[in-house]
Amino acid sequence: MTELDQQADATQAKSPETFRDRVANIDKTGHRIWIYPKKPKGAFHRARGFVAVLLIAIMIGVPFIRFNGQPFVLLNVVERKFILFGLAFWPQDFHIFALAFLSLIIFIVLFTAVFGRVWCGWACPQTVFMEMVFRKIEYLIEGDAGQQRTLDAAPNSPEKALKKTAKHIIFFALSFVVGNILLAYIIGVEALEKIITDPPQEHWVGLFFMIAFSLIFYGIFARFREQACIYVCPYGRLQSVLLDKNSIVVAYDFIRGEPRGALTKNNSQPLGDCIDCKLCVQVCPTGIDIRNGTQLECVNCTACIDACDGVMEKIKRPKKLIRYASVNLIAQGKKFGITPRIILYSTVLIVLLSAVTALLLTRNDIEATVLRAKGAMYQVAEDGDISNLYTANIVNKTFDRLPITIKIENAEGVVKLIGHDNLILSPDALIEVTFIVELKASSVTKPNTSIKLGLYNGDKKLEEIQTAFIGPMPGMKK
Repeated sequence: MTELDQQADATQAKSPETFRDRVANIDKTGHRIWIYPKKPKGAFHRARGFVAVLLIAIMIGVPFIRFNGQPFVLLNVVERKFILFGLAFWPQDFHIFALAFLSLIIFIVLFTAVFGRVWCGWACPQTVFMEMVFRKIEYLIEGDAGQQRTLDAAPNSPEKALKKTAKHIIFFALSFVVGNILLAYIIGVEALEKIITDPPQEHWVGLFFMIAFSLIFYGIFARFREQACIYVCPYGRLQSVLLDKNSIVVAYDFIRGEPRGALTKNNSQPLGDCIDCKLCVQVCPTGIDIRNGTQLECVNCTACIDACDGVMEKIKRPKKLIRYASVNLIAQGKKFGITPRIILYSTVLIVLLSAVTALLLTRNDIEATVLRAKGAMYQVAEDGDISNLYTANIVNKTFDRLPITIKIENAEGVVKLIGHDNLILSPDALIEVTFIVELKASSVTKPNTSIKLGLYNGDKKLEEIQTAFIGPMPGMKK
C-alpha cells in the first residue's frame, strides 16, 4: 500500500508480494472468489455485537422521535428541507452545511490518521448489518463456512432449495425494513405510513422508491457484500494517504510472530509465535491475510484478533500477536505520540467547528431575500411621494407561526402589502410576498438610494435587508 508496511514486508520472508498484485476476492482469471468467512467468536466480537445492537436501535428509533411536534431528524432532499436535532434548515443555510460537511471530512481524516479504519469495523452501517445481522442469519440457516461451501457445491435438492429460499426470503424482508427506515429519514414516518396504508395508485413515486431501496439493499447484502467496501466506498482507498506508521490499526506483530511454522516437538529451528494455522485468514470477511500488513480490503473488524487470541490461549502463548497497534510500536517499541500532522488536523477542525457553532448561535429565525420587481419603474404620487415595487421570499426556520411587520429603517416612508392585510409566516415554510415601499420625496436625493428594511415579530427584529430604491434624477419634476 504505502510506506506503512515496508518494515513488516522486509521482516516477513515467508510472505510473498503477490497479495499486492490483486485484491483478495478476485482470482487470476478476473473472476470473483466468493468469501466464506468462518464464524467469529471472542471478546472483540461480543463487544461489536453490543455496539451493533445499540447502533441499530438508534437507527430504527430516530425517525420516530419527535421534538416539539416535528421529526428529530428529517433529510428531505426532494423538497430541500432538512431537520437536524429539532432545528429546521433550508437551502439558505447551505453555508452552514458546507462548513459542517468540511468539518466532518477533517474529523474523518484526523480520526483515520490516529485510529485507522475503526469506523469501518465498528460503526459503518454496511459492516454492522452485513456481519452482525445478515451473516448471522446465514450461519443460522446454512451453517459455518465449511457447511456453506458444501451446500453451494452440492447438487440441487429439496433441502438445498429450502435453505436457500428461506435465507433469501428473510434477506429480502430485512432489506425491505432497512429500505423503509432509510425512506423514513427522507420523507418522514407519517408520509411513509401513508404509502404503506393508502392504495398504491395514490403514491406511485413513493412506492417506486420503497421497492428500489429494498432491492438495492437486498443486492448489497445478498450478493455484493464485501465488494461495497473494496470497490465502492472511497474511504478504504483514502486510507493509503491518511495512514502512517504511527496510526493505530489492526496489525500482526511480525517481530514476535516470525518466522512462522507449525507447532512440533522436534523442530530444531527457532520459530516465532505464529503457527501458521491461517485462522486469521479464514475468519476475515474480506478474505485477506493480515500477516501481510495493512491492506486496502481490511475493515478493522477485529475477527482476526479474536481468532488468533483463541489459538494463543490453546498453545499457552501470550495473546495479542494480532492487535490494535502501530507499525512503529511493533517494529521499534515507540508508543503513540502527537505528531505535527495530528496537531494541524486538530487545529483546522477546532477552527471549523467554532465557525459552525458561531453560525448556529447567530442564525436568524427567518431569512428573507428582497428584490425590486423586474421591469417595474418608480412611481411618483400626486403629493410627491415616490414608490417602488418589491418581491420578497421569506423562509420561516422555526416551527412557530410568526406575524411579520416590514419597516423602513433609514428613511421616512411606509410599506404597503399587496394581496395581504397582514403578513403571517406559517411554521417551517416559505412565502412569497409583493409589497410597495413609498418614500417621502425628501428621502430620495439621488437616482439610486440604499434603504434598509427591518422584518419584525412584534418589537423583535428578526432580519434586516438592504436593497436599492430607484427615484428620479435630482431636480426633475414629477
